[in-house]
Amino acid sequence: MPSRSQYALMSTKDKNTVMFVSFISAIVFFDFLIYLYIADIVTAAFFPVDTDPNVAKLQGLGLFVIGYLARPLGGILFGRYGDLKGRKPTLFLSIIVTAGSLLAMACLPTYAQWGALAPALFILLRIIQGMAFGLYVPLSWVFVAEHVPRQYLSVACSYITASFLVGVLFSNAFFLWLTGFMTTVQLTDYGWRLPFFVGALLTCLPLLVWRLVKETPFFLALDKPKTGKNLGRPFTVLFKRCKHSIFVSMVLTLVISNITSVIVLLLPDLIEINFTLDSDLFSFSHSLGIVFMILGCVFYGMISTHENFGKILVIGSVLLIAQTLAFFYHLQAGGDYILIMYALLGFCAGIVGMVPAILVQLFPTNVRLTGIAFCYNITYGIVGVLIPFGLGYATTLISFSPALYIAFVGSIGIIMGLYFYNLPEFKKIDHVIL
Repeated sequence: MPSRSQYALMSTKDKNTVMFVSFISAIVFFDFLIYLYIADIVTAAFFPVDTDPNVAKLQGLGLFVIGYLARPLGGILFGRYGDLKGRKPTLFLSIIVTAGSLLAMACLPTYAQWGALAPALFILLRIIQGMAFGLYVPLSWVFVAEHVPRQYLSVACSYITASFLVGVLFSNAFFLWLTGFMTTVQLTDYGWRLPFFVGALLTCLPLLVWRLVKETPFFLALDKPKTGKNLGRPFTVLFKRCKHSIFVSMVLTLVISNITSVIVLLLPDLIEINFTLDSDLFSFSHSLGIVFMILGCVFYGMISTHENFGKILVIGSVLLIAQTLAFFYHLQAGGDYILIMYALLGFCAGIVGMVPAILVQLFPTNVRLTGIAFCYNITYGIVGVLIPFGLGYATTLISFSPALYIAFVGSIGIIMGLYFYNLPEFKKIDHVIL
């Protein structure tokens, strides 16, 4: 830390900062997933009712994909703003934009009321929300990393990653309640607006204690005169001096984005293509897997440091590959122990919790947010758009496709772990590049 030893203990302010950002992270992830749960209903509200069902499904899927495509744009544009103006005002901007876009979606007239203007406005709002989300994810890691002592960097970032998964659990619970509370007719008529209202309200709650939030010590200690003419050109510095960091960061993001997308979001639908299981038991198993993935994120964050990152990543990747293959062999055998196997799979997938701490250390302070936002969102945008289609089609041909794909991703994790194991000591997190 600029003002204290890197071996200092976490202060009460540090802990409160981590809790504060973790709460926002869970809510923001819920906000982004709202559309995924009610895609068919929203599509019916904003597109003509006489549309061919297949076309309507493509329209609904397109609206979800738009959110992913907008993430790189928001991350790049606002990431630069965060490196120039500060982390705190950028965090405030992301919260306000997210809440405003959700509130506007909730109040938006339907196709029956405004015609073609309604879906056009919804698409625009979806793009704005995606841009804000693309900014928030890397910003949350940077914000906590620049507040806590270096020895707590990994565990602090793992809490933020785990909180995103808490948002998934909250989404599951909320929409389970909503579909039980309202009929399909009520949801189609007006009920689809409720999640957007709830999301907007919850997103604004952190603003009640905004005066207690402080700018990160690293940004305050940034020697702006020293950065000279490059202060206003983070992209110039990034692509001129950080090519190696960009490549490594994108490969690490490839690993965590694929693990998260497949195991958390896509796996239930992929399994149902070739395997028949009790729906209630399977749904509970998936939620249990996410719970254990949250525990895994924190566990890997606690045992990982900048000194042993490579070794832990290799071990974690090997365990993930083994458990994924065992999970699918178990499904093929009948799936009698689905609860245990899903819980183990989720815990092994928790290796994603240790990666953000390394992403933060790959980039210097004056281009940190720009660099992470660029690499994370470009990679995640590609994965989020291509993997659902590609892996879904492959699974119709080979039932083990998800396991084989995660094994491939895990092998990349092993290679990166070996690379970091043989890498010299990281630069200090507060270094600046000109």
